Amino acid sequence: MTTTTISKRAPKLSKTDDIVRRQKEFLFPCVAHYYEKPLVLVEGKGTRVKDAEGNSLLDFFGGILTVSIGHANQRINDAIKAQMDKLGHVSTLYPTEPIVELAEMLAKITPGRLQQSFFTNSGTEADETAFMLAQLYTGRQEIIALRYGYSGRTMLAQALTAHSTWRALPTQVAAVKHAVSPYCYRCPFKLKYPSCDLACARDIEELIRTTTTGKIAGFLAEPIQGVAGFIVPPKEYFQVAVEIVRKHGGIFICDEVQTAFGRTGGKMFGIEHFGVEPEIMTMAKGIANGMPLGATIATPEVADSIKALSISTFGGNPVCCTAACETLKIVLDENTPARSETLGQRLRNGLNVLKQKYPRLIGDVRGMGLMQAIELVADETRGDRTPNATATLHFFEETRKRGLLVGKGGLHGNIVRLAPPMMVTEGEIDEALGIIDECFVAMKA
Repeated sequence: MTTTTISKRAPKLSKTDDIVRRQKEFLFPCVAHYYEKPLVLVEGKGTRVKDAEGNSLLDFFGGILTVSIGHANQRINDAIKAQMDKLGHVSTLYPTEPIVELAEMLAKITPGRLQQSFFTNSGTEADETAFMLAQLYTGRQEIIALRYGYSGRTMLAQALTAHSTWRALPTQVAAVKHAVSPYCYRCPFKLKYPSCDLACARDIEELIRTTTTGKIAGFLAEPIQGVAGFIVPPKEYFQVAVEIVRKHGGIFICDEVQTAFGRTGGKMFGIEHFGVEPEIMTMAKGIANGMPLGATIATPEVADSIKALSISTFGGNPVCCTAACETLKIVLDENTPARSETLGQRLRNGLNVLKQKYPRLIGDVRGMGLMQAIELVADETRGDRTPNATATLHFFEETRKRGLLVGKGGLHGNIVRLAPPMMVTEGEIDEALGIIDECFVAMKA
């Protein structure tokens, strides 16, 4: 009698499961992902992306405010392809037309006397370049940064970052001091604007006089704190803060990595809403619509303070600079500051309606332009503003089910960030608001 053995094969993994399995095996475990089950994206066009299973999703986070004009923009793609066929890489040892054209464009659209640029690969490098510039120009070492701020993942950037969840090691740079954040919803002084008399800004004087030598190199701050959860300071904040910094010999470094190119509505750069001109400005993310590029632009006398030789092997390469030039041309052609102002107001109005509809869970709605946030708390109706990270995770799963991508932020991970590509339409704004409403209903908010 013959016995037949039936072999059992392991079930074939879906494309998503296969990619996630390989991700866990071959990438660092520290690489963070959204959702209980990671979402694998394979395609994008405009404001829509598709996952590995073919599902379409409306993207309201744009690769962390990086896909500024939209996924796979044809003008930008065509420019990149043409440049690749012509010249792909030479390093900054040789001037190229794209790098010079981009530097000239930035000098024309940035505020004040900002004129000369240095290009890198990321916002982290841009901030590090700015830090070095401030020290060289002033001949001083100490830099003031803001609590809740985020500057990146290098050792210096982690020292500038005031988010414990993003720090792998204790602060290694003694020259960095952190001022309190202009976080009105959670004021560290328990005061209310405007009767507070901008205590958060005025406390920088105390910080300098008690924790530094009294002679500082500068102040690095985002006009709107991004990773912190789109914290918008009072309109007079930067005027007071920067005046104190300059009184003590420092200069102002404005971090526009997330706020640049019309994102905040009505202005090309976020700091222009606050009436202060920086000596140094940094930018990245949306500058090249997803291609890796960072920029540090400074006034001529500040830029001239670097006397040592310097290059950037990949920073300012012809392909990324071409992408940035075409992105900025679209920004100007489409008048993204005006678009972001109009569409951002539509988004904000809708979020305010939802805040009234779900007053217990939604503690705060804030932002500028197409950079809006919802802070979720335990029970705002009872005055309980305990950060509700659990509700935020639930909200993320509900938005995923309904085909909407959103971002997360805040020290406690309880803030929803909404920042669609700036070519978003009124219909897509309304679609996103409808989905968000459905999600809160599902959460029994």
